[in-house]
Amino acid sequence: MPYADVHVGSVRFFVQPLAAHVIGRAPPHRPADRTGTDVLQALAEFELTVGASGSLRTSVGRQLVSLGGGRLIDTRYGPNVPMPFDGLQARFETTRAKVTMFDLRPVETGPHDFDDRGSSRRRVWGVYGAIWREGSRETGTDLYYIGFRDRRAVFEQGAARELLHTFGVREFGQHGPGHWNVEGVLQSGSFGHASVSAWGLGMEIGRRFDSTPFRPDLTLILDIASGDRDPARKTLQTFNPLFPRGKYFGALSPVGPRNVIHLNPSLALHPAKRVGLSLAASAFWRQSRRDGVYGIAGDLVRRGGSSRDRFVGSQFEAAGSLQLTPELSLSTSLSAFAPGAFIRATGPARTTLMSASTISFRF
Repeated sequence: MPYADVHVGSVRFFVQPLAAHVIGRAPPHRPADRTGTDVLQALAEFELTVGASGSLRTSVGRQLVSLGGGRLIDTRYGPNVPMPFDGLQARFETTRAKVTMFDLRPVETGPHDFDDRGSSRRRVWGVYGAIWREGSRETGTDLYYIGFRDRRAVFEQGAARELLHTFGVREFGQHGPGHWNVEGVLQSGSFGHASVSAWGLGMEIGRRFDSTPFRPDLTLILDIASGDRDPARKTLQTFNPLFPRGKYFGALSPVGPRNVIHLNPSLALHPAKRVGLSLAASAFWRQSRRDGVYGIAGDLVRRGGSSRDRFVGSQFEAAGSLQLTPELSLSTSLSAFAPGAFIRATGPARTTLMSASTISFRF
């Protein structure tokens, strides 16, 4: 995507347009599918030096935001339309730590030109801190609080105003051939007249074999997001992932991180310096039998009904990438999702196939 980046002293102005259309998909189109021609980013950023090694950057306007591992707030790269926010960010940073304070409204995508608007329904605010260790930003600990308000949130339990407080910690890093990214989240608040008590856990543990041909990297991912144990009770236990990354469970991602147990072993190979290959398999179960299945955008795609089946389905993915030049890269993937017992028992149950190819030029 083209952009204009202008620096005047300690002030920076950044503008980035976007044109996104979809071909071959039957209506209705989702907000992440198309937006016409619009403004993806338009912001002013002010920088102030603090002490010997610190800096304070404040940005105002429309901007892409990514925090930590992208499990709760991310740019949503993957679908046609990323997820920008309107609002304010203040980032204080040193060589060993970074603290981000923010007050943002997600941008609601319209189907026509220049009709994207900051949401009047949803708002997110909070403080996100990162502490790095071992002289590298690749190893460290994140601590954060995120507040969220939705005037009309929809769950299996119904639709109501949601006020959510999210507290989390993330431990990430690498040591020798091993790497890890582990995150735990607790949520409290209110949903209409009900209280909220939800939780989430994300674990990614892997090991590289750099001295082996093709330099394989084996990774195991386990994600658990709580579901509502009883829609009739005055407590909502469905985890809310807020604004997660687009390819949360892979390129296809037909299931979102709510009321889910997800297990994903994967293998990455590097047969040449600029070539990458990967194979991955995933299995999905409902964490609670009384709650439904949600999509990556948080929409309720299948109600729990009377089914007691937990197994939602399995997914397989093969992907490849080629870095032709420092600026130009190619990537392709082939994915398949096979419905499980719960999907078959509660409605249409077709196997979903998806192929995707991307050409990326960064300058």
